[in-house]
Formats: sequence, C-alpha cells, structure tokens
Amino acid sequence: MQIRFADSRPAGDFALVLPSAGGNRPAVQGLGEARDSVEAALKRSRFEGESGSVVEHFLAGDGGRRLLVIGIDGSAADAAEKLGGNAVARLLTSGEGHAVIDVSGLNHDADAAARVAFGAALRSWRYDRYRTRLKDKQKPTLTSITVVGGGKGAEKRYEDRYAPVVAGVSLTRELVTEPANIIYPETFVDRVRESIEGSGLEMQVLDQAEMAKLGMGALLGVAQGSVREPKLLVLKWNGGKAGEVPIAFIGKGVTFDTGGISIKPALGMESMKWDMGGAGAVAGAMKALALRKAKANVVGVCGLVENMPDGNAQRPGDVVTTMSGQTVEVINTDAEGRLVLSDAMTWTQKNFKPKVMIDLATLTGAMVISLGHEYAGIFSNDDKLAADLIKAADESGDKLWRQPLAEAYDRMIDSPIADMKNVGPREAGSITAAQFLKRFVDDGVAWAHLDIAGMAWSDKASATYDKGATGYGVRLLDQFIADTAEG
Repeated sequence: MQIRFADSRPAGDFALVLPSAGGNRPAVQGLGEARDSVEAALKRSRFEGESGSVVEHFLAGDGGRRLLVIGIDGSAADAAEKLGGNAVARLLTSGEGHAVIDVSGLNHDADAAARVAFGAALRSWRYDRYRTRLKDKQKPTLTSITVVGGGKGAEKRYEDRYAPVVAGVSLTRELVTEPANIIYPETFVDRVRESIEGSGLEMQVLDQAEMAKLGMGALLGVAQGSVREPKLLVLKWNGGKAGEVPIAFIGKGVTFDTGGISIKPALGMESMKWDMGGAGAVAGAMKALALRKAKANVVGVCGLVENMPDGNAQRPGDVVTTMSGQTVEVINTDAEGRLVLSDAMTWTQKNFKPKVMIDLATLTGAMVISLGHEYAGIFSNDDKLAADLIKAADESGDKLWRQPLAEAYDRMIDSPIADMKNVGPREAGSITAAQFLKRFVDDGVAWAHLDIAGMAWSDKASATYDKGATGYGVRLLDQFIADTAEG
C-alpha cells in the first residue's frame, strides 16, 4: 500500500473518506452543493457517528465519486487508527484504486494523521500466495492512500515511527500464516534472515548438535519425534549504550504442534501451524526496532521446534534434564512450549545477563477459556515490569490482563521423581504453566510471561487486521521499548 500525505485533496479519480465524530463532521460541511444530499443520506441511514459505522454515498455532481462517512470516537490515536483501518476494510476490494482520507477540521496533529495511515497500512495486509483462483471481485484493487489535513510532519512521523512497525507486523503475520510444510525451524530462520537483510540486526543460529552440547534436554526432547531439526534463532539489536545489557525477548516457536504422543484431537489441529506465534512476534518486533533505529539494546531469542509423534518421540513419563540442570518429568507431551522456553530462557540468561526478560507464547488453551480473544494474560515476578507492559498494551492496542502467581500454585507441579512436572492438575492450567517457567528465571531478573494463545490468530476481522494472523505482540514490545528503554 502506497501512503501519501497532502495539505489538500488531489485531483483525479479517488474515493473520498470523511470522518464523523458524532455530529461533528467539518469535512462534510465543506462539500458545497453535495452537502445536502450527503446529510440526507446520513439521516436516512440513521447514522450517528458511532465508531466504525459507515455510510456509503455517491456524489452525482462529482462524476459519481464514491464517498464514505465513517464514525469515530475514543482517544485521538485509537480513533485515527480505526478510521484508516475501517476505510481500507471497506475499499480494499471495492474496485477503487486510490482513497483520500480527509481529516481537515478535526485538529489532528502530525501523530494522529500518521496513525490514520498506520491503521490503513495494517488493515491492507493480505496473504494471497496460495489463492490461485480468486475471482476479480475478490482481488484487492486499492493500492494507495492519501491522508489530507494532518499538518506538517505527518509524513516524517509515519515513516520514522509507524512504517517500521507495519513491516514488523507484516513479517509476524507472514510467518504465522504460512503452513507447516513451508515454515518449519530451518525455513523460519531462512525467512527471517531474508526479511531482515540490511536492517542492522545481528543474527546467530544454534543447531541441534550445538544445543545438545549445551545440555538443552528439554527443548531437544520436544523435537526428537520430528524429522525437522530444531533451531535456536538469536536476533541482536545494539542501538543503546555500548556495553549496556540488553532487554531480552523470548519466543515459543513450535512450528507445528500435534501434541506429540499425547496427540491432539483431529478437529482443529490444522490451526496449530500458528503455535509459533510467540517466536513470530519476537522476530517481527526485532525487525521493527531495527528499522526505526530504536535507541536500546535488545536481544530476541526464538526456540524453534516441531512437535511430532513417531517411534523416537518423547513419551509421557520421560524425565529430561534442562540446560539449567533441573529435571522435568514429562507428564504430557502436549505441554511442550514450556519445555522449549525453559532452555531458551536459560541460554539467554547465561549469555546476555539481562535484567529484564519477557517471553511470549501461545502456551495454554486455558488462557483462551479465561480471557477469550480480547486479552493476553501476563504473569510477572515484578510489579513495575507488569505495570509497564500493561501501559504499553493500552497504548498499542495489544491488550494484557494480569494473572496471579503464588506458592500454592507452584507446589502443583512438584514431581515425585524429578524436580518438577511439566503440567499440574486441570485447574489453573495457565498459572501452573507460568509457575513452571518462573523456576527458570535467575535471581534478580525482572521477568514477565505473556500467554498469547487467544491473540495470535483471529476468526473475525477488526479495524486493523482481517481474519487470520493478527501480528499480536509486535506493537506491544515496540511500545514497551519506546516507553521504558528510550523514554
């Protein structure tokens, strides 16, 4: 999608989009002779300017130009993003090639105008690589957006702050959308390497032999039933002070999860291609930070495996030794993500000594039962870190809801023959998973675990994404860095 900014409406053919904040629609007032017919159309449509409501009209005196009036409310930033996103959602396959979104009269500053473009760019993302028989009416036609009336600095603000995040979100969505026969640990690494070329990110990859030498028995135990070799992908961005320890992001990257020997039901198993959504978010966030030259030191680590059942697969009841030296009795091979994360967290702490560590994982179905698809769960051993992440979540739109940690939950994963079990009882499943991970956090490290199981993929569209991969986590991590490491 080509994004432009202008002080006034351009000449030529375009669809015109005008916002309405309740009854306040100054751009409609400036339509001249067409104003009365537009107001009549709004009245007949019982349009009151509610957020996301749309009235479509054609201007007879202007060559039949298509006009959309879109309702907005809420904060300026949120309303701006939804305006751009809702406009693109309505026009993407409409036959229109160019849309002009005129925010004149709404007193939008440069940031708000840039966010209109941001929402539009995010909502325009589609992945049609495998759709070879699309009808013409199903194909996207909208190729450019012009935002009018944002004032000076809007274009620079978009290019410097938001276009890099669009690129990061797009990478995450691509990785999550691709099927498991295309994206597996090796090709995940290849796709990220190709995507970040020229960004300034440093990249390191550990293979199976290197991880075995390091004693990553938990991660390798998950991978042993697959013909796909596991990888540990490390992305480093050094934009902060020289020698300053980085903030660490850890992503669960199970590129396909059958459940292993504890196999999942067939119904819906195809969705487990996105069980690498945490790793996808980390890769996308690292790309966004690099492209916008974030003034921070950050490392992103992705534990990449495929969880399959074969004659060599890990069995329920097996005991594995993690890189930390702690032992785990594997009660359920479908509770594999925490095993992958445990070794990735230990490796990261040994090599980078971070003071702050955040992991993201599509970890538990119990999280979806608790919070649905509206919030991801956050668990943390540090109140300030949790508060900072929730603030970034509110600002970015990648919402979080804090969950408890406590000694009583921790005791639920004690094992009679090893240091711990990889699952507890049925109740409090998301909490006991977080308690498991907490056992691998070094003293003095502020840690947060984000269970994003309900957020990486959506079966319904929103203002900034269509059905499918959401790109959740990229905006959240980017905003967190902007607030805490750069602010």
